[in-house]
Amino acid sequence: MSRLFHSETHIVHRIGWLRAAVLGANDGIVSTASLVVGVAAAGSGRPEVLIAGLAGLVAGAMSMAAGEYVSVSSQTDAETADLARERKELAETPEARA
Repeated sequence: MSRLFHSETHIVHRIGWLRAAVLGANDGIVSTASLVVGVAAAGSGRPEVLIAGLAGLVAGAMSMAAGEYVSVSSQTDAETADLARERKELAETPEARA
């Protein structure tokens, strides 16, 4: 039996990144806007509001980047372990290949 090369490309491997980017952007906008509104409502001046907004933006970006890195790394580790388990099972029971 000959195997044919399958050249069709899929974008499913990029869906997770797109979902994370959209969620991160929305979270960052809402968090930063809420922080700026809170600081402004407290009666702070314009420089304080800008500094608080910038600090919130930087902290949020760093937090989201670290969280996404850990999330993607965990998923990659789980998938790698799953593939290793399947390879081991196939090596131990070659009759299961069908």
